[in-house]
Amino acid sequence: MAARIDVDFLIIGSGVSGLYAAYLLADLGETLVLTKARMDEASTSLAQGGIASVIAATDSIEKHIQDTLDAGAGLCDPAAVRCLVAEGPEHVRRLVEMGANFRRTAQGELDLGREGGHSENRIVHADDLTGREVERTLLAAVRERGVEIREYVSAVELITRYHLKDSRVLGRRAGTSTGDAVATPEGAPRCFGAYVYDRHSWDVTIVRARAVILATGGAAQVYLHNTNPEVATGDGVALAYRAGAEIANMEFYQFHPTALYEPGASRPFLISEALRGYGARLLGPDLRPFMERYDPRAELAPRDIVARAIDAELKRTGARHVWLDASGKGREQLMGSFPTIFAHCLDRGMDISRDPIPVVPAAHYMCGGVRTDLHGQTCIEGLYVTGEAACTGVHGGNRLASNSLLEGLVFSWRIADCLKQSPPPAVNQIEIKEWQKEGLANAEEWILVQHDFEEIKKVMWDYVGIVRSDLRLNRALRRVHLLHAEIEDFYRRTVIQNKILELRNLALTARLIVQSAMARKESRGLHYSTDYPESRAPSRQDTVLQRRSAEI
Repeated sequence: MAARIDVDFLIIGSGVSGLYAAYLLADLGETLVLTKARMDEASTSLAQGGIASVIAATDSIEKHIQDTLDAGAGLCDPAAVRCLVAEGPEHVRRLVEMGANFRRTAQGELDLGREGGHSENRIVHADDLTGREVERTLLAAVRERGVEIREYVSAVELITRYHLKDSRVLGRRAGTSTGDAVATPEGAPRCFGAYVYDRHSWDVTIVRARAVILATGGAAQVYLHNTNPEVATGDGVALAYRAGAEIANMEFYQFHPTALYEPGASRPFLISEALRGYGARLLGPDLRPFMERYDPRAELAPRDIVARAIDAELKRTGARHVWLDASGKGREQLMGSFPTIFAHCLDRGMDISRDPIPVVPAAHYMCGGVRTDLHGQTCIEGLYVTGEAACTGVHGGNRLASNSLLEGLVFSWRIADCLKQSPPPAVNQIEIKEWQKEGLANAEEWILVQHDFEEIKKVMWDYVGIVRSDLRLNRALRRVHLLHAEIEDFYRRTVIQNKILELRNLALTARLIVQSAMARKESRGLHYSTDYPESRAPSRQDTVLQRRSAEI
């Protein structure tokens, strides 16, 4: 019999979104955080730029809202954007109170940087290691509150009605007192926890929880060239989709314009947008600036515009990369403001105070995800999503720089507040079916797993990248459909291991991105199609996908 764990709140993911939710929920009930690698191995730790927040007296909530809406290409939810921007400063101040060491001016005020798409200096940062400082601060706070964190544990499936021994389960009827246990309609969607896999013991444990919060981050490993850690395999989107949640706007995948060009590197090193905000210029192969030809804001245009401009220059000239030139700034200034970037480039023979940096775009951030309301609630009762895995409506067709850490803070708080105001019913009396562990451990087939990883990444990079077409998308869909079917068959015949789980999730996420891209017959934000180069009327229209009951 499989082991069982009962908690109030199960959080899957240990980046800014998961840890902040855990910190806030610790006083409301027993909270368990699961992470499939080390607890600090998350995209949060790699975030260089900072947190966008209205701090300066010259700035305003309305300015930040407008900048976010402009970057989002008409697809943002204005109500969600207002929540993000208006509530953000409070959570930045809370991080400071918790001990976050953000860079300050000589006068002791928070030093505010500026990045593409922002009309004011509003980026709170810890030099070029902001994410690592946020992760450090939250980990310390969560440990202090006694929250249990289990490393090297992966979610296999969310527990829904399909997994119950008796479908007549307990829920909460509208109009009853909070937490009253009553019978719910048999077809009502509900999440009761998750089956989780221990990467060391290979055991599958049943975790029952009153609420499950997915904070699993993005899926940039679906692309050959990306800036994300290896854990970013779209787990949250795949888990939620298979459980019946709505998935929205997956066609909008943000490519960071400036990753260090290093042929053969396992993961491109990110060159922060803050460096362009600091005055660095993009140069073509002829070492002449080119951004003014594409947008009057030049290097400070939103990321989708800069990435497409670089892509166009590479195709026009046949070059492998463009240059980012920060030589107009002093060496000491660059070392002080961008110590990590400076040191990384110096290790590779480049002194960025004299030498231009070779850069190319790389997949960076998922603007779509699991569709939620303003409190992180999905269409499945008991299932919440926060951070990059969620589609809250704040990013629309393109995320404004440094709004990502802010989103994780604000919407994790909104989830915690919702659960505090309306506690979900207990589920520890619900009988869950045992997980069937049978399968073959066929080491000879591991070469197929590695090959499928590589093929998905290459197909997505070649056909579903910065510029798309119907021809490319149709080719991608045929190949991804075939891969997805093969991987599902392999998954059903083979003993569970983490790489198989990641491959299964990655294949499904790739399929959802392609299907979403094919459904949008226009160019908007991060989705640019040569077949539909113009945008439609600027009204919000999401691309929504949901699993059919008979779908494999």
